[in-house]
Amino acid sequence: MPKAFLIDTTRCTACRGCQIACKEWHGLPAVPTRQRGSHQNPPDLNPCNLKIVRFHEHLDKDGRVMWNFFPDQCRHCQQPPCVMMAEMAVPGSMFKDKKTGAVLITEKFKDMEKIDVDTVVASCPYNIPRYDARTRMLTKCDMCIDRVQAGLEPMCVKTCPTGCMAFGEREEMLALAHRRLEEAKKRFPKACLVDEEEVNVFYVLAEEPEHYYAYASFG
Repeated sequence: MPKAFLIDTTRCTACRGCQIACKEWHGLPAVPTRQRGSHQNPPDLNPCNLKIVRFHEHLDKDGRVMWNFFPDQCRHCQQPPCVMMAEMAVPGSMFKDKKTGAVLITEKFKDMEKIDVDTVVASCPYNIPRYDARTRMLTKCDMCIDRVQAGLEPMCVKTCPTGCMAFGEREEMLALAHRRLEEAKKRFPKACLVDEEEVNVFYVLAEEPEHYYAYASFG
C-alpha cells in the first residue's frame, strides 16, 4: 500500500523543526543566506534544503494581516510527470517505488544531458526539484525512504511538535485529512483540502489556496 503525508497547516506554527530535521537526517550543510524582509529562510528550496516552511501574507476584507505557513516539499505524485520525463531521457534515472509510492532518483540521473534535466525540473507542477551542479543529481524530498523501509516515520513528521504532520497508509491519511478538515472548518470556514486525488501529500489549508505561497505562485 502506498504511503502518504498529511500536513494540516492550521496547526503549523512555522517553528521550522521539520525543515531542520530534514537537513540533519540527510546530512545537508548550511547555506549562506541574508535577511530579505521575510521570516522565510532560506528564500527557496535548494540542493541543501529539501523542505522549507513558506510564509505568505495578505490582508483580509477588514484590512487585518493574515499570515499563512506552508511546509513545502515533493508531493510524491500519483502520476509523477518528472518520472515520465526522466524515463524518456535516461531510463531508470527516476522511479516511483511500488511499495511506498515515493518518487526516487538514482545514480543514473548523472548521465542526463542538461537540456533534459531542465525538462524534468520544468515538468513538476509544484516547482519542487532542484539540480545540484556539483553532484549532477536532482534533489528533493525522498520520503526518508531509509527510515520508512525500517518501519520509522519520516524525520519531519517525527519532529513536528504540534501534530501538524502525520504519515501512514494512503487511505488512512486521506480519511484523517477529511476528519481534520471538518475540525478546521469550525474555526476556519474557508478551510479546504487540496489535490487529494493527484498526490500523496495532503494539505489542509485554513483559507483558499491562492493565499498560500506555493499555490499563489505555481498553482
